[in-house]
Amino acid sequence: METLSSAIGQKAILPLTTTTTHTDHQDLFFRSVKLKTVRNLNKTCRKMRIQVQAAGNNIDFSDPNWKLKYQREFEARFNIPHITDVFPDAVSYPSTFCLKMRTPVSEEFAEGYPSDEKWHGYINNNDRVLLKVINYSSPSSAGAECIDPNCSWVEQWVHRAGPREKIFFKPEEVKAAIVTCGGLCPGLNDVIRQIVITLEIYGVKQIVGIPFGYRGFSEKDLAEMPLSRKVVQNVHLSGGSLLGVSRGGPKVSDIVDSIQERGINMLFVLGGNGTHAGANAIHDECRRRRIKVAVVGVPKTIDNDIMLMDKTFGFDTAVEEAQRAINSAYIEAHSAYRGIGIVKLMGRSSGFIAMQASLASGQIDICLIPEVPFNLHGPHGVLRHLRYLLETKGSAVVCAAEGAGQDFLEKTNAKDASGNAVLGDIGVYLQQEIKKYFKEIGGADVKYIDPTYMIRACRANASDGILCTVLGQNAVHGAFAGYSGITVGICNTHYVYFPIPEVISKPRVIFGTIEGNVGSVGKDATLGNGGNVAAVGKFGIFGMLGIVGIFGSDGMFGIGGRVIFGTTEGNVGKEGKGVLVVGSVGKDAALGNGGNVAAAGKLGIFGNCGNEGIVGKLGSCSRLRAARLVVMLDKENNAMITKRIEQLLETAIVI
Repeated sequence: METLSSAIGQKAILPLTTTTTHTDHQDLFFRSVKLKTVRNLNKTCRKMRIQVQAAGNNIDFSDPNWKLKYQREFEARFNIPHITDVFPDAVSYPSTFCLKMRTPVSEEFAEGYPSDEKWHGYINNNDRVLLKVINYSSPSSAGAECIDPNCSWVEQWVHRAGPREKIFFKPEEVKAAIVTCGGLCPGLNDVIRQIVITLEIYGVKQIVGIPFGYRGFSEKDLAEMPLSRKVVQNVHLSGGSLLGVSRGGPKVSDIVDSIQERGINMLFVLGGNGTHAGANAIHDECRRRRIKVAVVGVPKTIDNDIMLMDKTFGFDTAVEEAQRAINSAYIEAHSAYRGIGIVKLMGRSSGFIAMQASLASGQIDICLIPEVPFNLHGPHGVLRHLRYLLETKGSAVVCAAEGAGQDFLEKTNAKDASGNAVLGDIGVYLQQEIKKYFKEIGGADVKYIDPTYMIRACRANASDGILCTVLGQNAVHGAFAGYSGITVGICNTHYVYFPIPEVISKPRVIFGTIEGNVGSVGKDATLGNGGNVAAVGKFGIFGMLGIVGIFGSDGMFGIGGRVIFGTTEGNVGKEGKGVLVVGSVGKDAALGNGGNVAAAGKLGIFGNCGNEGIVGKLGSCSRLRAARLVVMLDKENNAMITKRIEQLLETAIVI
């Protein structure tokens, strides 16, 4: 690990699935499996989901003690590092934090607040919070995550955050440093403010800010900034970061050298996956050198893509502020003759902002996110749907996450300072392609809005302000309790501590997958699969009925036909190019009236009458064919990608 960027690149962002180009489809072998009943299809898919999850944990279900072993393994993974791991003889002191005393502790009370009665506001070190809160009774339950074939309940506990009765640092000996890394995000100043205030309540006198991210540890002309309650009192009323931000940084060893030279023994790191990977590397290096330093992270990502957490700060503000851009695009499109508005929002790997902003606005016709491949051209493409919208309602609005549709853009293999791939501008590309498409068929007035930097620079709204306040407090509590190499987050509405490696293993995405197989990580998959209409991975169908919605009149997966997701190129009408027909619109939809564009070649799933697919109740076919299980074998890496097609008809004749 030569530099911090390499640490970030190695740990922060792991691929969700193997990227498959259009030509890669020719390397896949498709094999159809006829099933006797739809019940057998469900049963088979459930078995495969269970086998996939079990294989990931190497569990022997024949062992009568497998539950106990599984829990022990889980506890070992989620055990949070403590300074006593390196310093067994570390001395603890009575906590100097007590809400009965509103003023900061003075030197005469450095060993604890004088009180006639015991304060019962401390967290016991053995307090835990359930990571999963639903006890599924059957693998067939919607969203079910089963470890064994019987869907047995296995408790998974994580450490509860909060102030401890014993602390492992004397406040008068603490020098605390705060650093903000990566890009801007609403709420950074709120977290900085609360960390400083809580440190002062403990009695800490030396608090500094490291300017411009990890870079501030090495640049000689960047002096540390003294912080106090007076300095940060009103900083939360403005956006940005009081300390400044930057990406990348010097070598981990150089950062730790600087920490030693400055006498820092508490480091609070605010950032996303890459920043946390750097924080974990710093923590490991401090342990290797046997330096008593508590390194605590506060997850900052506007994309909301941190694993295991309900949400991260800045996300609610981003969704709220995005409404302004969406409404502007709607007014522009609605007021123009054949108007089309395009809004690009943040979301490199995860489309949470685009999805929730679209659902909240009620003005979006097409939502494009990184998790869902789509077509631009063809009968089921975005352009064809835009044409339909102009013909029927006269205008349309498109919302696209920045990471959507990257397969259409030229790849440069360039990386930013954090090790992230530099993305092409999907918004500009869509604008150009839409203009080109409509040039010969009546034209279109296309307006493109990119509010990214306006949103990032906003101050936090009330919801994020509360989240930032509690996160900042608990970060300080964790450091004083002697924990290091941890991050604080909210899990099932409770604040918890996670070991950093568990939250940076991969980005959190809307549609959770386990390496492209059927199954899902329900807690981290907002839409999950759970056996309703969910096959996952590159070729998958989307989500769980009722979350994004059912088939709308104007689209396959949308509420009222408003939010549409397309398909990858070649999925329709080209034999051997793909097998799933998803997305598209109205009467031409794969399950639309009559199944007009249902044919997908010999290998099509939703086919014409008498072919190899099914048609809706309004179709012309006299018999309804059952859905089929498709098994796709990737010859290159021998990975079995299993896709589940849910039977959507209430009745069917199985042949």
